[in-house]
Amino acid sequence: MARYATGKKSWGYSDRSGFRYRLREMKTEWNGLKVGPDEYEAKHPQLQPNHPGPDPTALYQPRVDGRTEVTVENLLGLNPFTSTASSAVITVLEPSHGRSTSDTVRFRNASSFDGFTKAILESASGYSITKVDDDRYSFSASSGTATSGVKGGGGRITAGPVTLGT
Repeated sequence: MARYATGKKSWGYSDRSGFRYRLREMKTEWNGLKVGPDEYEAKHPQLQPNHPGPDPTALYQPRVDGRTEVTVENLLGLNPFTSTASSAVITVLEPSHGRSTSDTVRFRNASSFDGFTKAILESASGYSITKVDDDRYSFSASSGTATSGVKGGGGRITAGPVTLGT
């Protein structure tokens, strides 16, 4: 097996500047250059970023979100009311309304149409509805009947629960 000299009195030349240094004082940089102690530069941290590790896969003891969604009023399309002559029943067009029969709905910002006044349509106690399909439901007005039967009336209306403020 080969043996190397101890280098007590040996000299080396810097790969960067060419200056002469004692070989035992010279340092090897991260890029393989042998340089003097005053020329040594450590590797910049950005050249070797830390590995963050794997993403967590699940929460420890997760809980169900017990909060409930706040009920808001829905803006209906323009003139969503339809009436039939000599009837107190009004049909409302509200696409994908998600309401059920016997839900109470209060209308706001309605305008008079076909013999029904604004006050009747905007009853403070609301109206119990009957679901016709997923896009329509009907209710009986508290007073009055339709005069001629109109398809599309009432203006720009919102529909929501009775409990919302005016």
